[in-house]
Amino acid sequence: MPRTPTTFDPFNAVAEPKRRQLLEVLGTSELAVNELVEKLGWTQPMVSKHLGVLKKVGLVSERRVGRQRLYRVRAENLKPIRDWVTTLEQLWGARFERLDKVLRELEKESKNVSKK
Repeated sequence: MPRTPTTFDPFNAVAEPKRRQLLEVLGTSELAVNELVEKLGWTQPMVSKHLGVLKKVGLVSERRVGRQRLYRVRAENLKPIRDWVTTLEQLWGARFERLDKVLRELEKESKNVSKK
């Protein structure tokens, strides 16, 4: 069964660990493919393939300087992912707070029972 294309959706594109790693290496800098190859230790075709996907979904931009192509993260296009993660973080934070409360109550009850 063929894989679902990841070239249309930023969420699917960053689901690939190598692409997340590539975004991390790019960070706030602008790098050429050969610099990315050196930093990541990947082959040039692998770097180019993943850059192509990230570029297609708008997470990376390309700028030509002579014969060289420089790549940069388009952080503003990561905002929907950040917003989604933030929502989940808040949800899980609230659940952990409720769990902490329940555990504190159980600990209190346990101490009261052991005193008797």
